Amino acid sequence: MERILVTGGLGQIGSELVVALRQRCGAGNVVTSDIRMPPSERLAEEQLFELVDCTNRDQLQEVVVRHRIDTIFHLAALLSAVAEDKPQVAWEINMGGLYRVLEVARRHGCAVFHPSSIGAFGDSTPALDTPQDTIQRPSTMYGVTKVAGELLCDYYYSRFGVDARGVRFPGLISWVAPPGGGTTDYAVEMFYQALRYQHYTCFLEPDTRLDMMYMPDAVKACIDVMAADPSRLVHRNAFNITAMNFTPEELAAAIRKHVPDFVIEYRVDPVRQAIASSWPDRLDDAAARQEWDWNPEFDLDTMTRDMLDNLQRKLGAPPSQSSS
Repeated sequence: MERILVTGGLGQIGSELVVALRQRCGAGNVVTSDIRMPPSERLAEEQLFELVDCTNRDQLQEVVVRHRIDTIFHLAALLSAVAEDKPQVAWEINMGGLYRVLEVARRHGCAVFHPSSIGAFGDSTPALDTPQDTIQRPSTMYGVTKVAGELLCDYYYSRFGVDARGVRFPGLISWVAPPGGGTTDYAVEMFYQALRYQHYTCFLEPDTRLDMMYMPDAVKACIDVMAADPSRLVHRNAFNITAMNFTPEELAAAIRKHVPDFVIEYRVDPVRQAIASSWPDRLDDAAARQEWDWNPEFDLDTMTRDMLDNLQRKLGAPPSQSSS
């Protein structure tokens, strides 16, 4: 990785990945792109920014050639809840964008990182300790695009030699950028509402168990899998990874250790609940641990403390009062 392009660079993952890549590779070697311009307060911080529609191959190719890009982190996509509301648009963006990125990568010798998701699984997938290689029959358009994307990346590697790699992310939690329409957004929303109002109305049932990950670990996974020794990689693409596992009720209890007056209630959204219920309860990430030494740093308690500390500074909220 010497010259890097990050598509969807203003999104939840991209906002933090770009910073980490610039620290690792140099600010002048990482180009951020998105379909929208950065907000005014961030525009001044952007050394290299390109307005790019990833479904436009010529536009994408021009940026890759002009900046001599050798690695593309392709993050531009519609997330689960938004994709289910706009399935036709989701297919065009998620699959059309990936296809064009892979085509540009094939023509210009670029490596590609493309994230998949727990959304690539469905009701017929084993829910506990979901294997790396197992049945994948998702019931959402988001999941369909993720399975198809995994297969397309593998095809471009085996057929054309494109070094395409990726991971299956669980729910992601970040204080830097707001959530972007995913089913696991409740976790981020809960932190904001706990600090602002000491109250949150959750759209999932209290015992909905899902794997989750704090964004610093997600960024670490993106970089580590792309830097991994290719001779060790058996799968190369769509590695199961996870860091922690909890329900909305358990997250609320962890927050209550620091915000004792926090109250949670539930008003279930049937669409997002159905999506969450179709996903695994817990992933087996042994392949990632064995093939490129995946090892997360944050668990529920350390993530909760760090999220609250950073959000308090961001929101200007008074310090939380820990009950521990």
